[in-house]
Amino acid sequence: MKSIKNTPLALCALVSALAVSMQAHAGAQDEAKGFVEGASLKMQNRLLYERLNYQHGDTTRVVKGPRSDKAEEIGYGLMLNFESGYTQGTVGFGVDAHAYGGLNLGADPDTVRSNPRYLARDDDDLKDAFGRAGAVVKLRFSNTELKYGEMRTKNPIFHSSDTRLLPETNRGWLLSSNEIKNLSLQAGRFTQWADRNSRKNGGELLANYSGVNGNSFSFAGGNWTTPVAGLSLSGYYGRYEDVWNTAYLGGFYKMALADKQSLSFSLNLYRNADTGKAKAGKVDNTTWSLMSTYAFGVHKLGLGYQKVDGDTPFDYVNRGSIWLENAMQISDFNAPNEASWQLKYDVDLGQMVTPGLTAGVAYTRGSDIDYRRMNSVYTNFLGAPGSGGKHWERDMIVRYTVQEGKAKGLALQLRYSVHRANKAQGELSVDQIRLVAEMPLSIF
Repeated sequence: MKSIKNTPLALCALVSALAVSMQAHAGAQDEAKGFVEGASLKMQNRLLYERLNYQHGDTTRVVKGPRSDKAEEIGYGLMLNFESGYTQGTVGFGVDAHAYGGLNLGADPDTVRSNPRYLARDDDDLKDAFGRAGAVVKLRFSNTELKYGEMRTKNPIFHSSDTRLLPETNRGWLLSSNEIKNLSLQAGRFTQWADRNSRKNGGELLANYSGVNGNSFSFAGGNWTTPVAGLSLSGYYGRYEDVWNTAYLGGFYKMALADKQSLSFSLNLYRNADTGKAKAGKVDNTTWSLMSTYAFGVHKLGLGYQKVDGDTPFDYVNRGSIWLENAMQISDFNAPNEASWQLKYDVDLGQMVTPGLTAGVAYTRGSDIDYRRMNSVYTNFLGAPGSGGKHWERDMIVRYTVQEGKAKGLALQLRYSVHRANKAQGELSVDQIRLVAEMPLSIF
């Protein structure tokens, strides 16, 4: 990964040269409209309410000891995203910028002060308002783009989550190339992080299940739409400096059947192994998931299986860098040696009720969890619940998106989740209700 860290421009030139030799398709830079002419400013409004009902003052891994029986948060998030166009010429130049802000519209400070999920805090006090901003400078040659600054990323080993009030962001450089038809490549190196409810940028990178900070995360990989109809493959390799190396292989295959029916399979495979100073201790973990989905008309029925092979949990950097099928609303089902299966059903109610209405339900169950051989770094952070862990989660969701009129694009989502675990599993037992309203606006 040394070349990824030190020579992004050389990698850019290499990708471009390879593209020319393989007679790549026409470059996007040839169609550049100009810095101002190609610019856009978009705004996302998000109103979110969540209520958590803990079972008998259950405990968590983050806040030790008993908790109150419930926690409630309600907030408003505003996200402004500006993207300039590219200047014309062989190499285009541009700037992207964002500004995020959140308002506390009501929370129970006695229950969420120490561990708010959406709102920001300062010492032991919840903030009434918080926000942060960032910018990116960008260059483009042909179909290859280099960005540097504060940004969101999207790939299976370094992905920025946007599942709460505000998104998370990272600081570093990102190289993306689409020079070769049906092949998308990415490489990057990031050194700082802002969590979803952070009040400022520039925090240390953090592993979710060990709590270990790292100086950088570097990666390279891509996605390939193969000549086989319905088959796409992806692969990534990354290094969390002095913590672990991670490799990922993914595949998706969809086979069309008769009478508006199809059968699809989604595979995700991760491999983590400690490296350098091994700040998270010995890590030797292989985790995979497979989801098969049968679609018929407006219905989808899925059956999935997930397996963790290792004495530590499957761990990852950033809140969203886990693309396993059984990573659910409350639990990731990623404990040491855990095996889990999932049954889910989704339906498009647009034809039966009203356009834009969808619903789904999923049930996931995990067992065979064993923490007894977990290393001391994870034990100190998570505790050591023992062996024989098992749990289950049930998720139900209804979503409606306005299809036309002045409110077109307004999306309303209601989610109800239930998680139950025995003491050896180690996570909390909780009922969750989450209501989200989102309204995107394009200013120009």
